[in-house]
Amino acid sequence: MPEPNEPPIALLLDAIEHVMNEGSIAALATLTSAPKNVGTKILVPESGPAVGSFGDVALDKAVAQWATKFLAARDEANLFQVRDLAPELTEWAEASILFERLQPEPRLVICGAGHVGAALARMASLTGYKATLIDDRADFVVRDRFPDDRIELIAAENWNDAVRQAIGNGRGVSVAVVTRGHNEDEECLRAVITTDADYVGLIGSKRRTNIVLNRLREVGAESEKLRKVHAPVGLDIGAVTPEEVALAILAEIVAERRGGTGGSLSSWRRESKREQGNA
Repeated sequence: MPEPNEPPIALLLDAIEHVMNEGSIAALATLTSAPKNVGTKILVPESGPAVGSFGDVALDKAVAQWATKFLAARDEANLFQVRDLAPELTEWAEASILFERLQPEPRLVICGAGHVGAALARMASLTGYKATLIDDRADFVVRDRFPDDRIELIAAENWNDAVRQAIGNGRGVSVAVVTRGHNEDEECLRAVITTDADYVGLIGSKRRTNIVLNRLREVGAESEKLRKVHAPVGLDIGAVTPEEVALAILAEIVAERRGGTGGSLSSWRRESKREQGNA
């Protein structure tokens, strides 16, 4: 029998399914160690009311507030003691709560199945992304070239419809525009910026990407959305080959998703040596 304040498991599962279906995110908090009600759960969606209870109104409120901080930190999971998140709740001070991040499977929509797009799709699949590869040249998106069934292949009759349908509501979706030319880039990006994709990147030189962005600006594209476009796409790793360019793009996408800086992890060591040398 469930505790009086615990929702039926079906109710919790329905709430989780709703979060996944709408492409949103949520924190699932589980009471793992406590004087009572161990194992009870609370689902705290990014938007909307919490579902569930630990049997204490004050604790429930504290957990809901902490869940916002947890989601902002972008951690996958973390264990906290109540003394850390609500020190005033002395009755629960030694209790532990596991917070887990729930979100849709990360997706990468790639416009252009040339050398870079193909390498990016394969690399994205290896790193846990579901990749969607789109091209208006049907022979570029055939299963013989991409036997990995985690890579969805779309032969676009027109870029606009194919791209917008692939992105959907944009939650959990990154988009890389790596087509073969200015016109295709512009057509794809015109479709992409009407969505709410989490990340948008455009390949090309500074001059080439500025041409595309300026064209879209001239026809009334939202300035704020254009400002968020990563153009040129990718981190500066000195990439030359298609595979290296794909790596640079994917590294930036991961950094954006995880909240990384894209800097060198060892930079602190070099800075420390310089400071010692100047002392």
